[in-house]
Amino acid sequence: MTGIEARTTARGARRYRGVVYDRRTSRRQYSPWGATLAAARSWRRTALAELEHGARQPSDPTTLREFAADWLEGAKTGSVRDRRGRAYKPATLRGYERGLARVLRELGDARLTDLRRADVQALVDRLVASGLAPSTVRNTLDPLRAIYRHAIRRDLVSVNPTTDLDVPHAAGAAIAVATHAQARALLAALPPSEQALWATALYAGLRRGELRALRWTDVDLPAGTLRVARAWDDVSGEGEPKTAQAKRTVPVVAVLRAALAAHAAETGREGHGLVFGTTADVPFEPSTVRSRALAAWTRAGLPPITLHACRHTAASLMIAAGANAKALSVVMGHASIEITFNRYGKLMPGGEAEVGQRLDAYLSRGEALE
Repeated sequence: MTGIEARTTARGARRYRGVVYDRRTSRRQYSPWGATLAAARSWRRTALAELEHGARQPSDPTTLREFAADWLEGAKTGSVRDRRGRAYKPATLRGYERGLARVLRELGDARLTDLRRADVQALVDRLVASGLAPSTVRNTLDPLRAIYRHAIRRDLVSVNPTTDLDVPHAAGAAIAVATHAQARALLAALPPSEQALWATALYAGLRRGELRALRWTDVDLPAGTLRVARAWDDVSGEGEPKTAQAKRTVPVVAVLRAALAAHAAETGREGHGLVFGTTADVPFEPSTVRSRALAAWTRAGLPPITLHACRHTAASLMIAAGANAKALSVVMGHASIEITFNRYGKLMPGGEAEVGQRLDAYLSRGEALE
């Protein structure tokens, strides 16, 4: 086929790509490998028309795979920053590497300057058709978006192929939270040595990494506060928390204060020692903590909860107690109050139906006074 190349993958699937010759640079340009012959022909027709009218940008020989490798290395060393100018977190980069593996299998051979929105959209459609969850599809695209933001800002490409894509939205899942009665029952069913950790998650709302890095120097029981100053990453170990706002002071309510005091007496730790560590210097293993809790709750016939759901529970209890959105945002360590509203707005009083009811009542009172 003139201007079309074909190959067979290791799994026996056919892939096609279009080829055009750019006389200005004396180089060929290639489309990404795609699943359909029609897509390759469509790309080639468009590319030929652009070349004829001088509208096609000369192709940089750098492939997406090559550029992604350089970008990822820069992100790891800190020379490449995120959109806010901050170094990427190790956990973020691990997620990006997983997403890039999917992208590069399909599009890695494409020139960085040749990739088009239609190519990325075709990838999205294939990922959806393969049964991946909408959230997984979005996570797969995140590193590609970051790579092209970087390239656009440095005038390495003129078109960002990751914009205006038709990407499925995940249905809004209800936040899994425990009621106060359920929280009490879950804690009571645990061995005493496990109660303080889960109580801190349930009533202070710390993230898993923050719980792993919490030290006794951060806890002030007489003042009724604890300080979140660091987090523990699975690979890089102890480091900065998720965002600047994640560094915060959290109130310690009476039920949590009692649990922490008992835990301090049982472990005999103090000072710089880890509050919940396997030892004073080694953080707890989340899978081990989870399995011990599951065993206890199964024996008690209770539905289980995750540490992340405990964080949501803490937020819901604070909302039920009357905390305003700004205070909740600070205590939870959110990067912005918009995150707080998006995540917990439905739990807050004064929803749309209630607003209408209150407005009716207000107008009725006004009419009665006239």
